[in-house]
Amino acid sequence: MQVPKAVGWTIAVVCVAALVVVAAISAHDSAGSADARSKLTVYAPAAPGGGWDLVAREAQQAMRTDGIVKNVQVVNVPGAGGTIGLGQLSQKTGDGGALMVTGTVMMGGIVRNDSAVDLSQMTPIARVAEDFEVIAVPANSELKSMADLVAAWKASPHTFPIGGGSAGGIDHMIAGLLARSAGLPAADIRYAAYAGGGELTGKLLSDAPGTPEVGISGFNDFRDLIEDGRLRALMVVAPERLTGVESVPTAAEAGFPEVDLVNWRGFVAPPGLSEDQQGTLIEMVEEMVKTEGWQAAVTRNRWKENWLAGDRFHTFLVEEQKRITGILQDLGLA
Repeated sequence: MQVPKAVGWTIAVVCVAALVVVAAISAHDSAGSADARSKLTVYAPAAPGGGWDLVAREAQQAMRTDGIVKNVQVVNVPGAGGTIGLGQLSQKTGDGGALMVTGTVMMGGIVRNDSAVDLSQMTPIARVAEDFEVIAVPANSELKSMADLVAAWKASPHTFPIGGGSAGGIDHMIAGLLARSAGLPAADIRYAAYAGGGELTGKLLSDAPGTPEVGISGFNDFRDLIEDGRLRALMVVAPERLTGVESVPTAAEAGFPEVDLVNWRGFVAPPGLSEDQQGTLIEMVEEMVKTEGWQAAVTRNRWKENWLAGDRFHTFLVEEQKRITGILQDLGLA
């Protein structure tokens, strides 16, 4: 039986269309590998100059230098303890060419800002490092030790300002844990929140009335001022003493073992990624942390490597969010 020419053309067009659809689906499924290797956007959910921005730019440099990605750019999305950036990432479902830096501070932001999304809804990539907190005072302060600090705090808790980062962030939580450990109600904390380490250090060094005499922040925010003698570190919130400030006791050594909170750093990707897309991003980050550039950044920034990827990282995110939420609720901060 002869098929009419018009029908034959129709069948041919349908077949070609079907092949195009199949090819498009296959290309979409494998897009994570090709797209992420050629172009990657790393979101830093904070303003330039902060800890998340530092991690994003160190990763960018390491990936560029070693050719892990042809084109990698950093985009800053500041605000609300990182939850504005998290909200934007949640809308990029299936985008295998995006990563976002995250960590402990964001978990506090999720609770404090009643975020509609949390990290467990994102695609887990990897935890890569830990950053440590420092409690410091101006060099000319009469507070020479943590014992001096606690005594002054207990004597006048409502007029003893302590400065740190965003309300509900890791600095604030450490202040709360320290207060509880010292026998002070969390409600008595006079906490002054600042947008970044630069603003905080400026206030610490100011003689203006009402500015904090004690600051809590990441070691990198205080490092230069400690090294040049303008700030004096009283305690590091770390499992062991830090290189460069070996004379400064850990929280446990200073008598406050309950003050145990690490500012971990890691990466998540948008929701809805395929296993191939997720696997490619994990491979890329794993390659990145092995580069000379990243290893130099770890040394330079006094980070501690702590690798955890994929499903195990997802489990950590769920459990750590519960812990952070509990701390904030216990301290009356949530």
